Amino acid sequence: MSLKVFDLQCDQDHVFEGWFGSADNYESQQAGGLLSCPVCNSRQISKKLSAPRLNVSHIKETAAPSAGAGNAVAAPSSSQVAQLQAQVLRHIRQMIRSTEDVGVRFAQEVRSMHEGETEERAIRGVATQEEREELANEGISVMPIPDFLDDERLQ
Repeated sequence: MSLKVFDLQCDQDHVFEGWFGSADNYESQQAGGLLSCPVCNSRQISKKLSAPRLNVSHIKETAAPSAGAGNAVAAPSSSQVAQLQAQVLRHIRQMIRSTEDVGVRFAQEVRSMHEGETEERAIRGVATQEEREELANEGISVMPIPDFLDDERLQ
């Protein structure tokens, strides 16, 4: 199977790649509201203009490599890419599972750690958009966890 890789962008200007089985697959997911930004979870996604990925495997270099030729590596197959993607997602999910879930106390807890009142630790929880904006204004960076990465939200 040949994968289609598109450069996507959300309404918050986060740019990311989307991997699809076909252009039609992208269109149907977009129309169904199934696409979301992995950074902010926005569902307002658009496809960016990007250079086409050319299949030039049929072109063989006939001249000898020049003295300045560098090392090269073969591109992974689509099944290798899918395996790598699955491994990355498993690793991210494991990292999320290893954090302490503080629930709705998230903003309070992260603020307390930032101010040195409590020991820093890996936490996750629930924060409203307003709370996230307040934290950002205080210089505290937080990142939403997209639903597809948080096993507990999917249960």
